[in-house]
Amino acid sequence: MDIQKIGIVGAGQMGNGIAHVMSLAGYDVLLNDISAETLAAAVALIDQNMERQVSRDKISADDKASAMARISTTQELAEIGPSDLIIEAATEKEPIKQQIFDALLPHLEPHTILTSNTSSISITRLASRTDRPEKFMGFHFMNPVPIMQLVELIRGIATDAPTYDACKKVVDKLGKTAASAEDFPAFIVNRILMPMINEAVYTLYEGVGNVQSIDSSMKLGANHPMGPLELADFIGLDTCLAIMNVLHDGLADTKYRPCPLLTKYVEAGWLGRKTQRGFYDYRGDVPIPTR
Repeated sequence: MDIQKIGIVGAGQMGNGIAHVMSLAGYDVLLNDISAETLAAAVALIDQNMERQVSRDKISADDKASAMARISTTQELAEIGPSDLIIEAATEKEPIKQQIFDALLPHLEPHTILTSNTSSISITRLASRTDRPEKFMGFHFMNPVPIMQLVELIRGIATDAPTYDACKKVVDKLGKTAASAEDFPAFIVNRILMPMINEAVYTLYEGVGNVQSIDSSMKLGANHPMGPLELADFIGLDTCLAIMNVLHDGLADTKYRPCPLLTKYVEAGWLGRKTQRGFYDYRGDVPIPTR
């Protein structure tokens, strides 16, 4: 099928990044969120990020103007129903995702493909709640979307070949690289990445090193561009905890048990950059380790 109109549910960090790259690639984008303030902030951020690309000669001013004109917003979920492709990019909580798909079903066209940007939740299980499991799959972008080149494509047990091929064409048009992953908890990237972050938190919890020494060790000793605790703050500690819980519950292996310190930070509301405090305190001019 020829995908032209893309609906995106959720205008947060991932949703606005997906809208950014889709509009630049020539797709008409309808961005949905329950909050008018979140939608306004998302459009402003997309404009700001595209302006940065213009200043760095990544895109032209005309490219930016055309892309921004292709982005529309709505607070009504029903309005994105007629899209050719819908990408759910809400919070990483399965009940919320299921509620979204339940609400969308009466408004979909027969050809509409449903996808989720989930980073860990079973695609087969999400698809089973819909009327089109064969037209449902995982479409997992990496953060920050405009910069990261990988997109994980995850088939559920019922996903058909035309659906996969249509999503693969979109990834190709974006100029990104698709990695095909099987429908197991956390797929490929987070199956490997999150246990590493969790182990870094255990290393902090057990007093093996402090925040600065752990991050410096991995940056200088393993050539990682960001330390694992810095990366956890960037991702969001609530998201890290949610993914570790999916791994622990789905694979029933104690090696995936979330570190109690990670749980404590989330319970305190210290979620990382988005709340200005996590393993670092971001309220000053320079981030300061909190332990």
